[in-house]
Parts: sequence; structure tokens; C-alpha cells
Amino acid sequence: MKAIVDCNSFYCACETVFRPDLDGKPIVVLSNNDGCVIARNDPAKALGIGMAGPYFKEKPIIEKHGVAVFSSNYNLYGDMSRRVMDTLVHLMGDAALVEVYSVDEAFLELSHIPTVSLPTFIEEIRDTVAAWTGIKVSIGVARTKVLSKVANRLAKKNKIATNGVLILTDIIAEQHALQNTAIDDVWGIGRKYATKLKSIGITNALQLQQQPLQWAQRQLGGVVGMRLLRELRGEPCIDMKAPLEEKQMIATTRMFGIPVTDLESIRQAVATYTSRVAEKLRRQYACATQLHVFVVPKEAKHPDGRFRHGPTWSATVALPHPTNVAHELIRPALQLAEQLFKPGYVYKKAGVMVSGLCSMHQISNVLFDVTPQASASAAKAQQLQQLMAAMDNINFSHRNDMVKSAASGTTRNWKMQQNFNSPRYTTRWEEMYVLT
Repeated sequence: MKAIVDCNSFYCACETVFRPDLDGKPIVVLSNNDGCVIARNDPAKALGIGMAGPYFKEKPIIEKHGVAVFSSNYNLYGDMSRRVMDTLVHLMGDAALVEVYSVDEAFLELSHIPTVSLPTFIEEIRDTVAAWTGIKVSIGVARTKVLSKVANRLAKKNKIATNGVLILTDIIAEQHALQNTAIDDVWGIGRKYATKLKSIGITNALQLQQQPLQWAQRQLGGVVGMRLLRELRGEPCIDMKAPLEEKQMIATTRMFGIPVTDLESIRQAVATYTSRVAEKLRRQYACATQLHVFVVPKEAKHPDGRFRHGPTWSATVALPHPTNVAHELIRPALQLAEQLFKPGYVYKKAGVMVSGLCSMHQISNVLFDVTPQASASAAKAQQLQQLMAAMDNINFSHRNDMVKSAASGTTRNWKMQQNFNSPRYTTRWEEMYVLT
């Protein structure tokens, strides 16, 4: 048996942990730049506030009903996620039995738990996570990952009846759950496939489960479709995955807080994002061999009155040697930004990504080279790493980029808007939650 643990309205729940006065009241969390609603709790959904809708369109309902509004507080959400996942690993007794699927979801391998003991075990997980972290979760349990997702969705949809837990232990329970799951809600069925399936009369998961494997191979993307169908039939085909220790690509992208039209603002933004990427590389003890920069102009309004997404202009350069040193990445990044910039356009976003990552320990090729040039190069590389370590320590201690590249600018008026920020209760000493 497998389970998926899903935090209920996670971003909103993180805010409620430190604002108990908001418990049971409508809450929404906004995207970067306070542009769209990206999270709602159940009371907010009941008011009709849509998901991913622009904030300005939802603002009349929000103000009318006194909905609490928060800008995205990723420092807080990331730390609370870590606490939830650490709690699951502690309760399971083995990290290999926990697959962190997303910031608010994790799969559990339960093959070692007797079926008769599952209800007690799962309820203990639900209650302990809530007690230790303040985050309420819903848990679905079934024979496969796809079926556990089905169970979890129904558990969340009917929280009062299920008390947040649904365990599918027999075929009859599985079929009942599948019949009550719309085809749009099946894990692995995207919008296009859902539209296609509904056009031929398949509207729920049970109808999909009853299709032949050969049909799934033809109609649902070959092997992937067959795997999905087998999972719906209770045949485990999607294995538990070990946690990804190291990323293969690292990126930093942001929306601008104001419309940007000048090259200097683009340069400052790209330099700032590159510094952040370099910091992430060093945190992973990695170096990059390729650098990618992109800018996105603002949408243009067409004669039909609708906006069209603007193109993404991008450029890539191979670095002369693997590096995670900020200024060695900023220099080529600024060159790419200057190539991409076109006067007369209004820009809304920029981003920096590095790839071709390798371990810092794999690039010490001068180990057996005793030539003077190699020794000087090694000494310089060591000095640069010491400089970067000192900068990271200062910035970690004082926050807010106390030490940064001059290319990042000082005023940075282009930074994204976050007008509804809550304190970073668990990751900043000066903002730590204090019981009163």
C-alpha cells in the first residue's frame, strides 16, 4: 500500500499557524508581484474567489468580505514544508519510505504496515503532523500512487465525512472512489487529454480504468498511458523515488515591480539574479558550465481587445571554465542581457539559469600539476572561494544582500511588489514569532 500526505491549503495554513485569529476565516495568498491568487483556503473558495485569477478582479469580493491577503512568503513556506517532511521521516523511521513530491505533498511506502493496522497508523501521522507543525493534512491510501491520489482528493473534498483520511483497501471501495472522480481530476490526465476523453464519453476515472491496455497505448501516449491504466487497476508501476540531492539546473526569475524600459534596470536585475544563482550553486557545492539569460516583454494589446503573450528572448553562453563565483557569472550574464535588450519595449520579467552542473570536487584538475601556472591558478581559485564564503556568511547573518555586486544597483526600483508580506517567523531572528 502507498499513501500520499497532502497539506490542506498549505500556503494559507502556514500563515494561520502564526495568526490563529484567522483560523476559519477566508485567506488568499498572492503570486510574485502580488499579481494573481495562487492559494485559497476553504472559506475563501466558498466566497467564489477563483484560483489563478488576477488580484484586481478578485479585489471587490476580498474587500467586501474582509478576506485576509498575503504576499508569497517563500522563506516561511519552505521552512514549514521542511518541518512537515522531517516529521514524516521521523514517523516512518526511514527516509527511503518517504518521497517528497512537492512543497506540500509526500508519498509514503506502507508495504511494511499490516492492513488491519493502517487506520491507526495513518491517523497517528495526521494527528502528529498537526500537533508538531500546526499544519493539517489529508491522507489518501491505496494500492498504487495513482489510486492514493484519487483517495486523497476525495478525502480533501469531504473533510468532515472522512476526517481527512480515506483508505481504499478493497476493489469495491476503489471502484466507488474512481466512479466519483472526474476525468479532469485523475493524476496524469492533463487538460488536452481530459477534453479528448470527454469527447468520446469517458467522464470519470472508472470508465477510464475499464478501457483496454492497447487502447491506452494508442490514445494516451503509449507506455505512459498503459502505466496509468495499470495503476488505476491496482498494479504498482510508478516506483518510489529517492530524494533528489542535487539539482541539474538552477534558476532565478522574477517579475518586475514596475514596467521596465531602460537597459540599466535590466542589467541590475540580471546581475542580482545571477548573484542569487551563484549563491545557490555554492550551497550545493556545484559549479556551472553554461549560462542562460532571458527577458520577457510586456504583452501587447491587439485590435480585438485581447492581450497576447509576448515572446521570450533568450541567449546562452558556454563558460570558459566551471565556476560558482559571482562576478565570473555576472560578467557574461550582463553581456547577454545587453544583446537581448531592445529599445522601445516595456519589459515585465527577466531570469537567469545555469546548467551543465558539476561538483566543485570534480574540477580540481590541478591536483597533480605542479607547474607554476597551475599553482597560481589553484591559489587564485582558493582565494575566490574564500571571498565567496565570506560574502555568503555576511549575507546569511545580516540578510537583505548586505554585500552585493555593484552591478546589482542600490535603489533597485524594479524589484517585485510584495505589499502584503507577513513576517518570516521561523527564519529571521528579528521577525521570530513571540507568544504574548
